[in-house]
Amino acid sequence: MKLGIMSDSHYNLDAIDDAVCLADDVDVWFHAGDSIEDAQYLEKVSGKKVYAVAGNVDWTADGPDSILVDISGIRIFMTHGHAYNVKTGLEYLNEQAEDVNADLIIYGHSHVGLKKTIGNRLFVNPGSVSEPRDGLFPSFMTATIENGQIRIKRIFIK
Repeated sequence: MKLGIMSDSHYNLDAIDDAVCLADDVDVWFHAGDSIEDAQYLEKVSGKKVYAVAGNVDWTADGPDSILVDISGIRIFMTHGHAYNVKTGLEYLNEQAEDVNADLIIYGHSHVGLKKTIGNRLFVNPGSVSEPRDGLFPSFMTATIENGQIRIKRIFIK
């Protein structure tokens, strides 16, 4: 199973198109907010199911703040991250991940890509697909789940 992971698209539909083209064989997408409406566009252009959460700029949009799904035996928790102060660290997000027994935690908000293991949990922030803040190109990630293992790849849009 291959997941596409993006966040912080901020209504940049061209960036979403680029990500879909570069990720071509994704089975399902995760959109970690800002802007949740973009998830509908992502679903339309990719033809794939999209799990989405609302971010801090999505105050008028209808969508969950977080979701927990099981895919191929991996418990995936996704939130935008602003409610967990992810810009200052992962302490609060890790507490929530422990509470829901998540294996893979997807978040955004900081616009800075990250892959970090804490205990037996894998935290990923795909960076921003449209407005990166880490001095790198816009990016998204893929996660390949195979035999209970998760392989993460960060893909840059140049």
